[in-house]
Amino acid sequence: MAETTINPGNKRIAVVTGANKGIGFEICRQLASNGIRVVLTARDVRRGNEAIEKLKAAGCSDVVFHQLDVMDPTTISSLAYFIKTHFGKLDILVNNAGINGYISNPEEFRKVSIDQLISNENAKKELGDIDGLTEEKVDKVVEGFLEDVKENLIETKGWPVNISAYIVSKAALNAYTRVLARKYPKIVINSVCPGHTSTDLTHNSGVLTVEEGAKSPVMLALMPEGGSSGLFFDRMEVSTF
Repeated sequence: MAETTINPGNKRIAVVTGANKGIGFEICRQLASNGIRVVLTARDVRRGNEAIEKLKAAGCSDVVFHQLDVMDPTTISSLAYFIKTHFGKLDILVNNAGINGYISNPEEFRKVSIDQLISNENAKKELGDIDGLTEEKVDKVVEGFLEDVKENLIETKGWPVNISAYIVSKAALNAYTRVLARKYPKIVINSVCPGHTSTDLTHNSGVLTVEEGAKSPVMLALMPEGGSSGLFFDRMEVSTF
């Protein structure tokens, strides 16, 4: 279970998902170094607690662990209850959790950028309709992709051939960012590509260190109230969707 701390004082509270290693771990370290009270989350309790010990050994004392699997509603509810009862607020949420599917040839991962264009006409039309974009439309695009995968029509229908699920998921995430930003105008909501970072997810093929990769998510997390929202950042700069 998580460490109990009742009084956060005036400190801002942050939750970072998928944070027992890689970019997530480094985001926790950088946030804590900036005076943020950090709740590090991970699916594996042992690894999560080990990550906390590493941070404390590095001088980051204001960090706690709570187990979270973003695919498990029970752990989501447990975390929400923990935040509500121990802090009474949440100032920063960094959704970093990710799952890497099997890649038979890691070299392909090195060659493909998540900014690769999706030429599927329906996807381009729906995701490009900024004013008319809805959660339902984003879901429909993803469902259409899954149907084409089942029918072996990925290339025929204009979907990316290499790591297609990864690229489509990122396009959907960026679109969903716009939907959420419009739905919750008082909350700053953005998405960011940290760059090709050397982590387990990239088979350590990245050109950036985790310290460099974490820099842009931390920059957005520390953005002041009323900052720009509904944007996609390529590292430190605003980019196109």
